Amino acid sequence: MIQVKKLVKRFGLKNVLRGLDFSAQTGEFVALLGPNGAGKTTLLRILASLSRPAMGEITIAGYRLPAQAAAVRRRLGVVSHLPLLYGDLTAEENLRFFGLMYGVQDADRRIATVLEIVGLGGRRRDLVRTYSRGMQQRLAIGRAVLHDPDVLLLDEPHTGLDQDACEMLDRVLREVSSRGRTVVMTSHDLSRAADLASRFDILSNGRIIASVQREQIEPNALLGFYREALRKG
Repeated sequence: MIQVKKLVKRFGLKNVLRGLDFSAQTGEFVALLGPNGAGKTTLLRILASLSRPAMGEITIAGYRLPAQAAAVRRRLGVVSHLPLLYGDLTAEENLRFFGLMYGVQDADRRIATVLEIVGLGGRRRDLVRTYSRGMQQRLAIGRAVLHDPDVLLLDEPHTGLDQDACEMLDRVLREVSSRGRTVVMTSHDLSRAADLASRFDILSNGRIIASVQREQIEPNALLGFYREALRKG
């Protein structure tokens, strides 16, 4: 579903991604782990067609980036650090706008379902600018899954969520993954990543330095694997 070869990204004279190779199969849930500055967010932004690489080859669902970015975006759901919502629209109006963009069938029913899933059914007609940071993040999650995308990209999606909202997001991610969708998520929370993902990739200095499948490692051994990878990498 995702294929990345020899990806390079520079900011000025600084190489942030250094010939990075990455792939994710259909239905795979990949947790991208690594210290701040490792290149996790940069990789996700490039996959989401929000940033252009200096070099490298990228295909998602058979489409090439950046040349076929419009086709790729239709198959993506993205949750980033910024909610990227319209503050002067209600939650319902935000989702209706994105539903039109993505050609969602039976949009009113789907919007109502998604708002209940993310716990905003009772606030559906409130302006988004009146929402707390956590509520905006809930709505951003709803927008990302609204059109049932083939690929879900999430950059630290639990940030700003309370315990109930984190559990809601975990349920959503498990459900999406169980239906064969591909999920790529960055996280600093190794215990949560260990509970959700089917594969763990460790990034450091713009490269993937280690990768392991869930069945190859005990959940309580992920921290040790992570530290050893960084030590050797």
